Amino acid sequence: MNAPLESFRYDDGIVRKFVLATVFWGFVGMLVGVFIASQLPFPALNFGIPWLTFSRLRPLHTNAVIFAFAGNTIFAGIYYSTQRLLKARMFSDALSLVHFWGWQLIIVCAAVMLPLGITVSKEYAELEWPVDIAIAGVWVIFTINLLGTIVRRREKHIYVAIWFYIATVVTIAMLHIVNSLALPVSLFKSYSVFAGVQDGLVQWWYGHNAVAFFLTTPFLGLMYYFVPKAAERPVYSYRLSIVHFWALVFLYIWAGPHHLLNTVLPDWAETLGTVFSIMLIAPSWGGMINGLLTLRGAWDRLRSDPVLKFFAVGVTFYGMSTFEGPMMSLKSVNALTHYTDYTIGHVHGGALGWNGFIAFGMIYYLLPKLWRVPVHSIKLMAAHFWISTVGIVLYITSMWVAGIAQGLMWRALTAEGMLKYPDFMETVTKLHPFYHTRLIGGLLYLTGVLLMIYNVWRTVAASRLAQADLSDPSCRAAALEQKTPAVDHEGKSVWQRRHRWLEGAPAAFTALTLVAVAVGGIVEYVPLAAFKSNIPAIASVKPYTPLELEGRDIYIREGCYNCHSQMVRPFRDEVLRYGEHSKPGEFVYDRPFQFGSKRTGPDLHRVGGKYPHFWHLRHMSDPKSTSSESIMPAYPWLEQRDLDTSLTQKKLSVLRRMGAPYAPEVNAAGELQSQAQSIVGELQKQGAPVAAETARKEIIALIAYLQRLGTDIKRGMQ
Repeated sequence: MNAPLESFRYDDGIVRKFVLATVFWGFVGMLVGVFIASQLPFPALNFGIPWLTFSRLRPLHTNAVIFAFAGNTIFAGIYYSTQRLLKARMFSDALSLVHFWGWQLIIVCAAVMLPLGITVSKEYAELEWPVDIAIAGVWVIFTINLLGTIVRRREKHIYVAIWFYIATVVTIAMLHIVNSLALPVSLFKSYSVFAGVQDGLVQWWYGHNAVAFFLTTPFLGLMYYFVPKAAERPVYSYRLSIVHFWALVFLYIWAGPHHLLNTVLPDWAETLGTVFSIMLIAPSWGGMINGLLTLRGAWDRLRSDPVLKFFAVGVTFYGMSTFEGPMMSLKSVNALTHYTDYTIGHVHGGALGWNGFIAFGMIYYLLPKLWRVPVHSIKLMAAHFWISTVGIVLYITSMWVAGIAQGLMWRALTAEGMLKYPDFMETVTKLHPFYHTRLIGGLLYLTGVLLMIYNVWRTVAASRLAQADLSDPSCRAAALEQKTPAVDHEGKSVWQRRHRWLEGAPAAFTALTLVAVAVGGIVEYVPLAAFKSNIPAIASVKPYTPLELEGRDIYIREGCYNCHSQMVRPFRDEVLRYGEHSKPGEFVYDRPFQFGSKRTGPDLHRVGGKYPHFWHLRHMSDPKSTSSESIMPAYPWLEQRDLDTSLTQKKLSVLRRMGAPYAPEVNAAGELQSQAQSIVGELQKQGAPVAAETARKEIIALIAYLQRLGTDIKRGMQ
């Protein structure tokens, strides 16, 4: 006997808020991206202002695109689709609002802190500990709201999109908490509990899986809901959905070490990362096939419907990125592409091609449903699609070619086995045409976003003019209804029947998902990250002096790590160019690690003692005075600002608690001043126009740090 129908209303007000936030932050993120892309071919656009330099704005761009634009996209799509798939209003309207405003506040904090140089320098996790705590709190609120809605659902079986949402909330919580573990020094300064190789491994366990479980699994959930809805077709294959989900969430978590191939990471960890990265092709392409073949009955509409075009191209970019990533995980390919612009092309293909196009398609699909009027202009939607498509293709292809050119020039040797291009600047000058092309591609993509903003604005304005009824839509459903929408249930194998049971038991489903994503971390990361004895010690490696430590913090504040690596790989060309290859024991006092992801400038791990102090002084004040073709911004304020030493003693105390062998009675201020005066004396001997009071300036601390790099071991030491 059928259960009586219940009436209830969806909360679409929260969805509208997240959609508008997505549009706004999408513009901000893309605008900052275009601006910093212009700073490479036109370095003068750094303007000599600290908070406008490429090195400080680059993390702002990545955070804005990932957590502001993509994040609000995720939340808009989840809040809309979850209510309809579960036939239930969100668990708590109050929690929804706290989630929305809390997330926007976090984004604003990032927009203020990162240009000011308040950063921990970890990729995709740059924010300091108070904001990390806020992120965890808001994420818990979101998780409670989602899981609470699942508990009070009116559909017995949870649809495939919900599977991916569950994987997202449990995994991101685990990744964020572990990677953010730190001891605070002050409100805006902390040090990671992990150091060197261990910190690098934990960071890329987080970094790669932030891509996996923030930019992939939730967007796959959106794909599994919005593509069938827009195409008015069921998902192509229920069996493939099951295989796609479980294989993806189990395999993805293992792949993080492929970001550290050919470095100081133990070979067994690199090999595991490579193996699981290659295995990821199968489930990833299974998801792509499932998405594209869902459109098979809507090919005629695909020619005229911009929403379907966005979805089709977005899913295609997903397939391309998830093939390219595993190929770049092969050690031989990685040796060529890592640290080059090829990686920039790869990540933008994923973020702007896959995430961006899914977001645009979803927004255009939701506009008439949320504001109860037709989209202002279908022609503008189509123009947005084609302009953005041309823009992203120009962008990624220019970076592919630039990256391959970089890698080949770095590796090129003469017949005598010497470097063919010994001057790093030779590679930089060759890339200018590609930087111009990338800028054009970015401008086109931004133009598409501007068209979308205009279309959204006119649509919302038309809704207000028409006084459209925006009250929450009502629905009627029976409690724990048996059907699962939009799924083609072919076959009734035993394992499918068992999975259908699991779909009706969300607590068990969530627990199994957590087990699937936790196994990789326990097996692969814990043995290295938890035991310092796994890192071979080097007796000559000592902790940084107080002045060098302050210099390192300035290096991090200014974002130097965004353009310079500190990792000499064991390749002949790198050893010839930079010096002895890096050893794992050299990084035991680096919190956080500074291996780097991109070499816009040369590697710095062996820069200590390579140039006199005066060279570094000139280089930071005016890079063109030492390298005429340099595209590095100038940092004149370092000579003007007094070094803040108010926290130096406390920094040493915190690091001592984490194992650094600083004596409790060390006089940080005295040692710092003594070393600073020594450097100033050397500068004066080298003819630098500096006075005794220069010892108090930030530039002296930075010089001390740079001159320390790579000097702890003798050449040839193992």
